[in-house]
Amino acid sequence: MTHFRHNLRDLEFNLFEVFGADQILDHEAYGDLDVETSREILSELARLSESELASSYVEGDRNPPVYDPAAHTVSLPESFKKSYRAFMEAEYWRLDLPEALGGTVAPRMLWWSMAELVLGANPALWMYAAGTSFAHSVYVEGTDEQKEWAKLFIDKQWGATMVLTEPDAGSDVGAGLTKAYKQPDGSWHIEGVKRFITSGDQDMTDNIIHYVLARPVGEEGVGGPGTKGLSLFIVPKYEFDPATGELGERNGVYATNIEKKMGLKVSATAELTFGEKTPAKGWLLGEKHEGIRQMFLIIEYARMMVGTKAIAALSTGYLNALDYAKSRVQGADLLQSTDKTAPRVPIIRHPDVRRSLLMQKSYTEGLRALVSYTGYWQDKSRLAEYDGDDDGAETAKKVNDLLLPLVKGCGSERAYDLLSSESLQTFGGSGYLQDYPLEQYVRDAKIDTLYEGTTAIQSLDFLFRKIIKDNGEALMVVAGEIMQSTEDGHEDLAEVRGKVQRALGDVQGILEALQPALMGPMEGQPRELYKAGLHSRRLLLAVGDLMVGWLLLRQAEVAQAKLDSAADNPGADDDFYRGKVAGAKFFAREVLPRLTADRKIVEAAELTAMDMPDEAF
Repeated sequence: MTHFRHNLRDLEFNLFEVFGADQILDHEAYGDLDVETSREILSELARLSESELASSYVEGDRNPPVYDPAAHTVSLPESFKKSYRAFMEAEYWRLDLPEALGGTVAPRMLWWSMAELVLGANPALWMYAAGTSFAHSVYVEGTDEQKEWAKLFIDKQWGATMVLTEPDAGSDVGAGLTKAYKQPDGSWHIEGVKRFITSGDQDMTDNIIHYVLARPVGEEGVGGPGTKGLSLFIVPKYEFDPATGELGERNGVYATNIEKKMGLKVSATAELTFGEKTPAKGWLLGEKHEGIRQMFLIIEYARMMVGTKAIAALSTGYLNALDYAKSRVQGADLLQSTDKTAPRVPIIRHPDVRRSLLMQKSYTEGLRALVSYTGYWQDKSRLAEYDGDDDGAETAKKVNDLLLPLVKGCGSERAYDLLSSESLQTFGGSGYLQDYPLEQYVRDAKIDTLYEGTTAIQSLDFLFRKIIKDNGEALMVVAGEIMQSTEDGHEDLAEVRGKVQRALGDVQGILEALQPALMGPMEGQPRELYKAGLHSRRLLLAVGDLMVGWLLLRQAEVAQAKLDSAADNPGADDDFYRGKVAGAKFFAREVLPRLTADRKIVEAAELTAMDMPDEAF
């Protein structure tokens, strides 16, 4: 048995009992998929993830990729390669591609449910397999010739990377110095050094396609300062014949270092050097210099993936902790603690362990619902476009944009905190050992709060771009859904509805408290804006907790209705549904009241942290 524990039942519950994936599948845009097929896909992928894919998870950590500095190549452990082949040969990745590229596009809710299974079992597999999905962006953005390249990239199953970060320009992408020089044949020579490049080199695919942000030199009207001066280039590891895919000469892009990391070690995070030995030939993606917009097509996908990865780790961490709590016998029941002869009980009988497990369960299932809810809006956007509903598509896109920082930022922060403070803690000292997977989960999950935009960056994006720049329109759509769904419901959940409404009021209060800070620069008090920066992270996490509490309530309403309908005929799912009701009640009482404290803290915001001299730290 591998480390991985999946929750297929909860994935299906979200899809088919809460968010109406069955209705989305009925739309003609998904003519080749139906509910039965979707369930079969999830079931088979769960089996594959639990067996072949998860089997190399530990091996990849203990025996990370080997870098050969002479050849500038990276070798991965054989067990991981075997898992990778198993995933690619199963061809589930085709569900992310349109028919024109040999795929069958699945609803995003289904796709991200599939992603959770793989990311929970062996997250680096999903990242190494991104080449086919990245090629879709080439098909969408590329020239007619490049559209044919995209088909080739997919047919050959070549790997891919997204290449943004530079040694002296981390989160400040616009400060990048990598240059691109136009050549007479229409290609470009790329010169520079990039760092922290996921899957930067590997020996599992015949070729790797690097998607590189660089600043054109000598092109009139382009290549200026900041992100607007960046263009996106297709830079292959090996040149290739565009007709046959036959590989040619080695291109001048080399892995010049592999990072030694805290976790996620089997993922080869590379430093890539372009044009140092021989020219690194690249081709402008499409016909316009719109690099940052084009790259964000990939970045937004990556942020959704990172949040899903974090939540997947929390899920298997919780389920491992649950198994351990049921089997680990220690101590007497608290009510018999003074009786030395009292029988020892499994630790799941101890109050604080039960509190911990319910905290893990409620966050795991609420955050999983947040991924499904975000996928639901992605599906609404696609179907609205398909139906010619431009306004509906625009609204759905805005809501999706609002939710992405929550999935990535809140998902990664809560997952890491709970894995380290609750899931591992359930194991006691044993959780600190490599005998159990929790210590690796903790190490592997920390990166989720850092890459594809730290939580601080997600929170600034959430406040300034997704709320203020949008005039709060998307936020009001979601708030409207929350208010409408809490107006009425099952009487046993009245308290939960009230606490969700109170939490919504607290979030509104936080935003109102930030208004003076946001208006400060226009009123001659520019330093007031610092208050928004000091509390944007608090806002992001508060909204995330509000969403978790509300989505748990939505699940509980469905679950309670199921229990009521089966009152005279108990079913096999009754305990599952009772767990849903209990989780919603617990979260509403344990977590949502914290938002009142968050509001009061923001209302009392001041600038001590900004006023103290650096030396005082």
